[in-house]
Amino acid sequence: MRIRRVPSPPRMARFHIPAPALPSPRLRGRGWRSWRGPRTWAGVDRRPPSVRRGRSRPATAATTSVGAQPGTHTEPLGSSADPGPYPRSSPCTMDWQPDEQGLQQVLQLLKDSQSPNTATQRIVQDKLKQLNQFPDFNNYLIFVLTRLKSEDEPTRSLSGLILKNNVKAHYQSFPPPVADFIKQECLNNIGDASSLIRATIGILITTIASKGELQMWPELLPQLCNLLNSEDYNTCEGAFGALQKICEDSSELLDSDALNRPLNIMIPKFLQFFKHCSPKIRSHAIACVNQFIMDRAQALMDNIDTFIEHLFALAVDDDPEVRKNVCRALVMLLEVRIDRLIPHMHSIIQYMLQRTQDHDENVALEACEFWLTLAEQPICKEVLASHLVQLIPILVNGMKYSEIDIILLKGDVEEDEAVPDSEQDIKPRFHKSRTVTLPHEAERPDGSEDAEDDDDDDALSDWNLRKCSAAALDVLANVFREELLPHLLPLLKGLLFHPEWVVKESGILVLGAIAEGCMQGMVPYLPELIPHLIQCLSDKKALVRSIACWTLSRYAHWVVSQPPDMHLKPLMTELLKRILDGNKRVQEAACSAFATLEEEACTELVPYLSYILDTLVFAFGKYQHKNLLILYDAIGTLADSVGHHLNQPEYIQKLMPPLIQKWNELKDEDKDLFPLLECLSSVATALQSGFLPYCEPVYQRCVTLVQKTLAQAMMYTQHPEQYEAPDKDFMIVALDLLSGLAEGLGGHVEQLVARSNIMTLLFQCMQDSMPEVRQSSFALLGDLTKACFIHVKPCIAEFMPILGTNLNPEFISVCNNATWAIGEICMQMGAEMQPYVQMVLNNLVEIINRPNTPKTLLENTGRLTSPSAIPAITIGRLGYVCPQEVAPMLQQFIRPWCTSLRNIRDNEEKDSAFRGICMMIGVNPGGVVQVGAAGL
Repeated sequence: MRIRRVPSPPRMARFHIPAPALPSPRLRGRGWRSWRGPRTWAGVDRRPPSVRRGRSRPATAATTSVGAQPGTHTEPLGSSADPGPYPRSSPCTMDWQPDEQGLQQVLQLLKDSQSPNTATQRIVQDKLKQLNQFPDFNNYLIFVLTRLKSEDEPTRSLSGLILKNNVKAHYQSFPPPVADFIKQECLNNIGDASSLIRATIGILITTIASKGELQMWPELLPQLCNLLNSEDYNTCEGAFGALQKICEDSSELLDSDALNRPLNIMIPKFLQFFKHCSPKIRSHAIACVNQFIMDRAQALMDNIDTFIEHLFALAVDDDPEVRKNVCRALVMLLEVRIDRLIPHMHSIIQYMLQRTQDHDENVALEACEFWLTLAEQPICKEVLASHLVQLIPILVNGMKYSEIDIILLKGDVEEDEAVPDSEQDIKPRFHKSRTVTLPHEAERPDGSEDAEDDDDDDALSDWNLRKCSAAALDVLANVFREELLPHLLPLLKGLLFHPEWVVKESGILVLGAIAEGCMQGMVPYLPELIPHLIQCLSDKKALVRSIACWTLSRYAHWVVSQPPDMHLKPLMTELLKRILDGNKRVQEAACSAFATLEEEACTELVPYLSYILDTLVFAFGKYQHKNLLILYDAIGTLADSVGHHLNQPEYIQKLMPPLIQKWNELKDEDKDLFPLLECLSSVATALQSGFLPYCEPVYQRCVTLVQKTLAQAMMYTQHPEQYEAPDKDFMIVALDLLSGLAEGLGGHVEQLVARSNIMTLLFQCMQDSMPEVRQSSFALLGDLTKACFIHVKPCIAEFMPILGTNLNPEFISVCNNATWAIGEICMQMGAEMQPYVQMVLNNLVEIINRPNTPKTLLENTGRLTSPSAIPAITIGRLGYVCPQEVAPMLQQFIRPWCTSLRNIRDNEEKDSAFRGICMMIGVNPGGVVQVGAAGL
């Protein structure tokens, strides 16, 4: 087996519920959207999504359409000779008063900005750009917000939001009197009678603070904290609202020496208001303190017992917003200060069981997060086992569609394939560049996670109770395994055969959620359940058909392990029918599920290739925009799975015409090229010489894409004010398709390389600042080295120092591909490699000896190799061609070298590496004697 590049990470079928109905499209190279929303399996940020999602800001229809950005002054309001009603340079004082004519023009502008008319909006935008040339314009805006109480609230609020945009864009250029006037007006009016105006002023205050003004506005925090003591409710609430926003935006700064640690005063102050008579004030107080839990702010840690005691006192608060914030706090405390919760864990679990059933869905969602976080704690099994009998039915019940879900998903619409997709339905996607991996023996161990779980999702897929409940059941299934089934199986039987489709659908979802954790215990039931699920693929309800697709994909590994005629063939047949379903959601789910089946079945699908291709090609004429992108993935995955078996004239004639037609239709700047290029990369690799009739125009376009992107990047670097930064994904996908061509065509690519400037472009790409560009560049370099070294060799002196510089495991995939490319160059250079050995050897030895080599270096389509297998092979190859230069370091790497390669199956790379180690031992036998004596 040869080293190969894998364009997309393994799809582990982690639990993902799309939109919020069914698994989202599996788009090539990116993985599926995690059911955990912003949470990631890689552990980057495990705070509850609600903590990270950002606060809700008051908005009007004009919030997005009116952007008060600076522009070139052409003509102020009034005649071209008139500087406008705003004195351009007169100093601003605290008793500043507007010119009445100018004030009326500003008010009219604000009212016009709320017009739905596009032409009016454009005029407003132009006027705003003109007025922003006059600093005093901002005085008028704050005046309208704070002083004109006779105006309607939307107009006043809009004035504040435009001012906020101005502050955000160019606050540093405000004259000091203008800035001072704005700040004073904000503090004087934080207690406005209107809640909308108070919130707008709070936004304005925190925007000013975020511009580095917390240090320059020393009276802000003391005044806001003093205003909390006001007997006037509006003043207290307005001050708290502003403080909450400041806590959200500047939490680290508030706990820093730069401000003399104001949290030491603020946290005890906030805790006093947990018992306030107003639920809104209580909610503000908890929300403020919550901002400092995850960062373990010292001021909070010093008061942690008081905080927890106050939370317990509010556990049964009548206000849902208070209960929500209490649940949120307990979830975060469970993660960062579980030691303080353990003595109360039984009571907390009982409380969360109640709140997960709260009549307010927002409270229930926050409470449901508790089970996700608890599942990650070592004590989970111990403290939760006795509560499963209560918890499991609650989670299962939460997995049913709500009425609003069904309305949003148009659950009663069965056939919509002819309805064109709206652009907002198609989320932007990003290409993941190729990485070099090794074939090996070891399987992925239980519990390993796909780090690409945090991607594409549907437009409606907000984190909701259904998704959170299903996610919790999934993670708990991974904790309790088969012990969960006695609590689930009695429920499942009633759900799966229930006459109401909503209940039946939730049962299928439950079955999919437990697939990973409870697989072993489910095996005895699968011979009966899989045929039932296959029948559900023909259900009259589209949402049942779509979730059945997804759940079956979760059991694809088991299906493929059985005799083909038993389950694989019926499942494949029905999924292909669903790929041509009349409902777009079902098409999407079926295409994604079939891609999973392709990965599991691999060459088992070869006997059915003609039928499969007929279906996928027919779908080209049937699919709308969004699902067409998913179809590319299914075709690319098929090519990856069956490989050279696709290189048959009959199959090529079916597959290539529609792909080339789409290729010709798309412009170079169309982002739909991403999935198509990725698909063609896999197809080119699989078809090998069968791709020759199509290779020249494809090759030339890829080179052009790389060249265009590099040129645009250079223009942007030199003149950032004139040119936009390029989207380098175009270059990355083009490099990867060139790799696929080189891998598939082998020596046939030589003539194409000879007639192009790809080696010059590759030299530039290898030095790009973006790691993904370098990653794909090194993959292409390795492939070109194997396919046509005659064109690579003249560049070796320039390339090798760059490769050596990129042997940095902090950039895992870049390091991986650079290491692999060096190994391929070794085998072509032979003894001529000698001048370059010292450029790379020390780094390779350091990598192979790293105790915690990042996991991504290990992965290859869902299985694991040793962390340093590729570096080990490259060291062996260096020793094979230059044993005298490498052998002196033998003692430093021989032990991890042997450990790294013991699970790699025999292939030509391993063979050359072992020949190299034998040659080095011959040169330096002492290098292994001492290590061997110590027990190699």
